[in-house]
Amino acid sequence: MVVIRLARGGAKKRPFYNIVATDSRSRRDGRFIERVGYYNPVASGAEKALVINSERLAYWQQNGAQLSPTVLRLVKQGAKAAA
Repeated sequence: MVVIRLARGGAKKRPFYNIVATDSRSRRDGRFIERVGYYNPVASGAEKALVINSERLAYWQQNGAQLSPTVLRLVKQGAKAAA
């Protein structure tokens, strides 16, 4: 099953997450199919905290991909901020 979840990157005490479509059996930071966006919880100033390619997200959802609870929360948060 394909799942859309966060893959952690960044340095110690400076997290950065890629929002990726991946096989549910692969490791959190392991191999993924496609990068759909990113989330930077420590963004400051003019940096964007959340960027999601909504077209690709919709594509994966139409093909049966499930969102992780955290990604679902971020998508709702992003939609609220865009409105």
